[in-house]
Amino acid sequence: MAFTSGFVSIIGRPNTGKSTLLNALLGEKISIVSKRAQTTRNVIKGVKNITDGQIVFLDTPGIHKGRGALSSFMMREAMNSIKDVDALVLLVESVLPVQGDLSIIKALKSTRCPVILCPNKIDTIRRDDILPVIDAYKLLYPFHHVLPISALKGIGVELLVSMLKEVLPEGPPYFPADMVTDQPERFMVSEMVREKVFRLTRQEIPYSTAVMVEEFREGRKLISIRAVINVERDSQKGIIIGKQGAMLKKIGTQARKEIERFLGAKVFLDLFVRVKKDWTGNERSLREFGY
Repeated sequence: MAFTSGFVSIIGRPNTGKSTLLNALLGEKISIVSKRAQTTRNVIKGVKNITDGQIVFLDTPGIHKGRGALSSFMMREAMNSIKDVDALVLLVESVLPVQGDLSIIKALKSTRCPVILCPNKIDTIRRDDILPVIDAYKLLYPFHHVLPISALKGIGVELLVSMLKEVLPEGPPYFPADMVTDQPERFMVSEMVREKVFRLTRQEIPYSTAVMVEEFREGRKLISIRAVINVERDSQKGIIIGKQGAMLKKIGTQARKEIERFLGAKVFLDLFVRVKKDWTGNERSLREFGY
């Protein structure tokens, strides 16, 4: 059989489950997840090797209307991911379309690649309730396929892979068979720390943090990592550190365990907190932090 390969963007509004779907498709966690919207900031590539084929998935920031330099960067990342791909997966909530969905579908009309609509989280609704949702979306766009799924439960995930294999062109593998993501280890480590900040802190704190790995030393028995959690204000620094350093210790402990699983080695993780005034609105700071 001919070898098929291609790039597939997973797009949708914030918090529809795009990162959860990517992890389910790969069978390995490479994209951070939380219950908060707009957790994903960069486009993350994940490589799925299948029989006679390779699919390169792009996990994207949620498409939203936001203010500030960081939100503008995330929107550019998301909208650019619609271009120059071989297929798109539009992930939506299993409810009738809202304005955000309509804006995305309007943007899709400029693309010529196949689009598969996936109403997600079907494990949370009654089976009969999905039918009017599908009918409503079919009136808006000529989707190549419509496949209700549950990314969290893995329902429909393998069928989605089969559908994508059918629409991808013949071509060579783009990445080695043992590669799951093109992201460097330093980036993955910084994302794992940032995920714990998202999960353990509240209000605006997670959205005001950027994590930078400043040191990554591999020893024979131990990997030593020094990472800095950047925040925008002194009050945020106090919350991240917590009383007698309790919050920072909790973030570090949870992040270290996940980093060790990812790297397959013992890790010493040293975390610091630094104030970078109003960095989310500063283009120079955004570039410094990789945005």
